[in-house]
Amino acid sequence: MNRPLPRVRRLLLSLAAVIGLAGTALIAPAVVAPTHTAAAQAAVYSSCTISRCSAARTAYTGWKSLGWPLSAGWYSWPYGNYNYTGGTFQNREGYLPSATYNEYDVYSRAKGASRDAYRIVVNRSTKVAYFTPDHYVTFYKL
Repeated sequence: MNRPLPRVRRLLLSLAAVIGLAGTALIAPAVVAPTHTAAAQAAVYSSCTISRCSAARTAYTGWKSLGWPLSAGWYSWPYGNYNYTGGTFQNREGYLPSATYNEYDVYSRAKGASRDAYRIVVNRSTKVAYFTPDHYVTFYKL
C-alpha cells in the first residue's frame, strides 16, 4: 500500500528538484560558451570626409596650441570649457602604424563631465592624427 509522503518530505523533494533545475540553468551557459571569439577588426581610412571631421581638425588645432600634453587629465580649452586627454593610446590591436600615440578628446565640456566616444589619436613624433568617432572602432586619417 502506498503511503502518502509527509508534507515536510514532499517539500524537501520539491525544493531539491527546483534547486537542481536552477543549478543546471546556471551552469549550462558556461558549458556551451565558445572557447574563443574572432578578433574584431577596426576600419582605418586614409582620409577624413565624414561630417564630424571638421570638429576633429579643430580639436587637433586646440591640442596643438596646448603643446600636445602627454599626461592624462583635464586641460583648460582655448575655445572655452575644458577638454580631456587620456594620455598614451596603446594601439594594442595594431590597427594604426607602429608608433607611440596619445589620445585626446574632440569635444570640450565642463571639467569632470562624462567623456564621449570622439577622440583624435596623434603620433607623438610625426603628429599624424587619426579621428575615431566610435571609440577606436573606426579611424580616419586627418
